[in-house]
Amino acid sequence: MTIGAYSEAAIEADPDLPIIRITRDFAATPAQLRAAHVDPELFARWVGPDGMRTRIGVWDARSGGEWRYVAERGGEVFGFRGCFHTVGETVIVQTFTFEGMPDDVSLETIRFEDLGDGRTRLHAQSLVDSIESRDAWLRSGMEVGIDQGYAKLDTLLADGEVRGSW
Repeated sequence: MTIGAYSEAAIEADPDLPIIRITRDFAATPAQLRAAHVDPELFARWVGPDGMRTRIGVWDARSGGEWRYVAERGGEVFGFRGCFHTVGETVIVQTFTFEGMPDDVSLETIRFEDLGDGRTRLHAQSLVDSIESRDAWLRSGMEVGIDQGYAKLDTLLADGEVRGSW
């Protein structure tokens, strides 16, 4: 099934600002994509690259809430944390920190655009503190985790495991 122009994640750096933009289409409603991002059990099943196990520590998906999870693979443990600034029906605004670099915080905005016919375009934007930080993120191999994570989310959606409410 062709789901749209962005069946693979498009990852772009703003040429003038320390911003990374990701665009990806899904065969899902905006409510399903929102649920996949705010339900901790669903989120843990799809986020990150293949072979990583995600354990949720804290997950308070409401405006003003907080989150923390760890990703594990082969004895390596990576911690991530942040705050949910806004959790709306079609937008999530949150902070994101890799605990290995605790002074670096990005501001992330995720929007779900209804394309009709059960398709939704995800627009994600991450603002970091400098062009150098942005470029380091891009060199980190982040696209592998994004592509593999979204492929797992595609499978959860196709299997009917993501309902439209949470």
